[in-house]
Amino acid sequence: MDQQDKIDLAVESLHGATLGDSHWRETSILVDEACGWRGAHLIIVDPQYRGRPEWLFDQFYYHGESAAELGRDYATNFYPRDERVPRLMKIPYQRLVRVTDLLSERELTTSAVYNDLLRRAEGRRGFNVRMAGPDGLQIFMGLADPVDANGWDSDHVETIERMLPHIRQFVRVRHALVRAEALGHSFSGLLDNTMVGVVFLDRQGRIVNANARAREILRRKNGVSDRDGVLRASVATDDARLGRLLADALPRDGRQAVSGSITVERSLLLPRLVIHVNPVVVQPLEFGARSAAALVLLIDPGARPNIDADLIAATFRLTRAESQVAAALAEGNSVREIAESTFRAESTVRWLIKQIHAKLGISRQADLVRLVLSAR
Repeated sequence: MDQQDKIDLAVESLHGATLGDSHWRETSILVDEACGWRGAHLIIVDPQYRGRPEWLFDQFYYHGESAAELGRDYATNFYPRDERVPRLMKIPYQRLVRVTDLLSERELTTSAVYNDLLRRAEGRRGFNVRMAGPDGLQIFMGLADPVDANGWDSDHVETIERMLPHIRQFVRVRHALVRAEALGHSFSGLLDNTMVGVVFLDRQGRIVNANARAREILRRKNGVSDRDGVLRASVATDDARLGRLLADALPRDGRQAVSGSITVERSLLLPRLVIHVNPVVVQPLEFGARSAAALVLLIDPGARPNIDADLIAATFRLTRAESQVAAALAEGNSVREIAESTFRAESTVRWLIKQIHAKLGISRQADLVRLVLSAR
């Protein structure tokens, strides 16, 4: 199998893994083999806080196997003092930087991250990279050491650079599905979802099915609409971009199918509508029925879930202040937004979040959001 075949297999597997975790082990192996690294560490942070960006999520994977204990150790003991973080925030997006180039000569001998955690994580000869994430978040990746004992060759570095946009897109769509409580759902489950617009397209780009949320968005014809069974944007320039996006996801010339995202303009001072397009595995035609070849998610940034703080207080035995903060986080608000809307200091909001974590026996904001959304 040549390098291009490995890339194509990894990208195709990423499309399937975007929708749930059942394919992730196989996907992780394919990505590792294509890129020639021993594993990868994915971190998502919120850069909007004063000082160090706030850690929200991480995932260590080595050839299909999770190293969750390394992730917990990094988040708890090493991230707060990782010398690389403020320097990573200044490098251009998707520029590969060697780990050793982010540390001074003195730090290479004194850094606990480099000499302890990265030694155990096999990442001292790897790369770091920063990518723009969804909703203003930042994606950091730590790429572990090369499999080849001779180090990185130009082909593997080029492959990594080609894979990064696909990994970034994977994160963006997963983020949208998690916020819509739709991760891991079957196609029929996605159609039942009320928090995100879901449209399925066939091989020719025609609409096969859409859920109620998507049909309402399309009916309003504000940003995007259904024109004779084809998804079209309202503004000509946006429509051209949407056409290219759909052509990349549904190629007719044997090219690799590629996922992607755009935003389209809407009227009435509404925020731009976000459109994610993700190829799916095409099933064989049965009795001539058209099958879905692409999933389209229509995201309205202005629409947030409405959480009942009193219900959250009663369910989890939180104080009124704690339940208000928990509900606001689940609605998608940042600490700064919560502080401004409740006339509290940001430090007070963070203290309340720590109190909630302690009461519920959790350590991640993502876990808190999942708990709150599950109780609605």
